[in-house]
Amino acid sequence: MTILLGAVADDSTGATGLANTLVGRGMRCVQVIGVPQDDLDLGDAEAVVVALKSRTAPVAEAVAESLAAARWLRAQGARQIFFKYCSTFDSTAKGNIGPVADALQSELESDFALVCPAFPAAGRQVFQGHLFVVGELLSDSPMKDHPLTPMRDSSLVRLMQAQSTRRVGLVPQNVVAQGPEATRAAFEALRDRGVAYGVVDAICDADLEAIGRAAAEQALITGGSGVALGLPDNFRRAGLLGAPTVPEAPRVEGRAAVIAGSCSVATRGQIAEVQGRWPCHKLDAHRIAAGEAVVEAALDWFAAQDPAKPLLVYASSDPGEVAEVQAAYGRDRAGEMIETAFGRIAQGMVEAGVRRLIVAGGETSGAVVAALGVRALRIGPEIDPGVPWTESLGAPRLALALKSGNFGAADFFSKAFGLLG
Repeated sequence: MTILLGAVADDSTGATGLANTLVGRGMRCVQVIGVPQDDLDLGDAEAVVVALKSRTAPVAEAVAESLAAARWLRAQGARQIFFKYCSTFDSTAKGNIGPVADALQSELESDFALVCPAFPAAGRQVFQGHLFVVGELLSDSPMKDHPLTPMRDSSLVRLMQAQSTRRVGLVPQNVVAQGPEATRAAFEALRDRGVAYGVVDAICDADLEAIGRAAAEQALITGGSGVALGLPDNFRRAGLLGAPTVPEAPRVEGRAAVIAGSCSVATRGQIAEVQGRWPCHKLDAHRIAAGEAVVEAALDWFAAQDPAKPLLVYASSDPGEVAEVQAAYGRDRAGEMIETAFGRIAQGMVEAGVRRLIVAGGETSGAVVAALGVRALRIGPEIDPGVPWTESLGAPRLALALKSGNFGAADFFSKAFGLLG
């Protein structure tokens, strides 16, 4: 099977969100965890999304892994490469979005790529080159206090220009609203001026459809999962993709659990929604740092719960608590020790019969799928915008929902398990 679209995503939940968009538009899609191995069976996949853990990795490491993933995807026949990053453009002044995009442009011999993290269904819109999150400028949103990538500027042109060695321009919404031809002409005009990246405004799905269609011939696309809305139909118009397919929910029996590491407002609200109704257990970062048997205690607690009920293990905290932990142990160590603990807890729970698992948070999701040895996922139906159920390929079969911290309604956890019956 030769795939049509290959994507490189900078974290697991972002990869799942993109795969969800493609499946929603009728493409059969597989998500691969980490730089793929040559012996991986992709089945009848028409699109493959490679989930890396490169969002907060050292720049050189992020670039090297992204290039390796892109080369593998092209070897599988991918006609177009999509570099997927978060709809809130999570990054630092040094990267990693700009350096990875620059490297992919060089690898693909591309002289222009669009930049569009917009995802209106989840409240992410771009207007006049500025990113809005649920009606607030990015710099005024809760992302300003993100523990790893605090976003203090809302101008995508400035943010991208600070990270890239190449010129960045803007395609405004009044051009995009005129449709694909006008948008494509704007891309060409920027390219003719030596601009390598065009930040593209998008305030609704119609804008994203137009942008996707305008990018049909581009070797590289960069953005959030929303801009992929228009890509499957490009392949259909070219006669390369058949009629849309309908995804099936995972048919997996077993215990149900949630692991939440995200400290986002959305995830904290989802935790609050089940507290008092579900068994809940919070990890203590100070006890982990002190070398106490926190993992063992969590698994003992898990073993004592009613197996018929879903349960929650979490470390999510408010910004003040997060700042205290980071001040005590350093940002990187604080994140690493909690992720390691979650990986070991996930292993123990799966060994004890958990087969339906929700993981909240990009870094946490990456740690959990790595600990469980999951190599690939079949993408199933959507739970909330940007978040589908998936089914692991390999033994044991797991129903997994990998949720970006910022995504999902307050009742996401209950709703997700309800979809599995």
